[in-house]
Amino acid sequence: MHEKVIITCALTGNLTDPARNPAVPVTPQQIAESALAAAAEGASIAHVHVRDPATGRPSMALELYREVVDRIRTRDPRMILNLTTGPGGRFDPSEDDPKVAGPRTTLMVPEKRVEHVTALRPEICTLDLNTMTFGAEVVINTPRNIARMAAVIRAAGVLPELEVFDSGDIRLAHDLIAQNVLQGPGLYSLVLGIKYGFPASAEAMVFARDLLPKGATWTGFAIGRMEFPAVAVSYVLGGHVRVGLEDNIFLDRGVLAPSNAALVRRAREIIERLGGAVATPAEARALLGLPAEAEAPRRE
Repeated sequence: MHEKVIITCALTGNLTDPARNPAVPVTPQQIAESALAAAAEGASIAHVHVRDPATGRPSMALELYREVVDRIRTRDPRMILNLTTGPGGRFDPSEDDPKVAGPRTTLMVPEKRVEHVTALRPEICTLDLNTMTFGAEVVINTPRNIARMAAVIRAAGVLPELEVFDSGDIRLAHDLIAQNVLQGPGLYSLVLGIKYGFPASAEAMVFARDLLPKGATWTGFAIGRMEFPAVAVSYVLGGHVRVGLEDNIFLDRGVLAPSNAALVRRAREIIERLGGAVATPAEARALLGLPAEAEAPRRE
């Protein structure tokens, strides 16, 4: 077990429906305020997606990311920012011709998926290694496209967090490290509970952990009702933890979470009751080999 445990808060995500829980942040101001409140409860890392403020739907607009980043860094330059690069990998085969993209397809050129990383230089960004059935569609992340994204991330000086959803993703990580596409041993996020991926169980987390390269740093988490059990399991197994409204909208059975901060507070309580201690942002930066503080955005 770690002497200090890093808490990541996944603020809003792609798929969480704000209509199911009005606490899900939508606008850049709401997302930033939610991150800052989570930091006050012990989160050192904010995992950031953005949404169209008018519709609440997922977005990859640079100006929305820029506003969120500027708002957080202006008020708390210690908090570590982790921007998603996941959107842009979904394929929905049309019914008449499966070679033709259907209406839910989001596939885009790999470099477009990381434009905001180059522009904003967060400390961390995600890099998905999965190709899998996801809902009614498939997510496609080919080794070639992963390599193209990884090259942009490395050139920007950003640390990739490798998102792995099943055992084959970890085998792919080993191969990409051997090919020098990725630098090992790497930072990983073990995603449990997505249908057709790792199940949300302690056994699956042990299995995934044991497949990682020796010396890897990792966070284990699960979606839905298994979010808090996964906090305990990941801590006991030597991992860091993640919670947030992206992954789960409930605080207790049938009780909607009032905020991301409330989920972070519960995670912190679990860790501390098990005898652990939550890392401060400075400690998290040291553990991850990051600069001591982000530079506050300049204002014209």
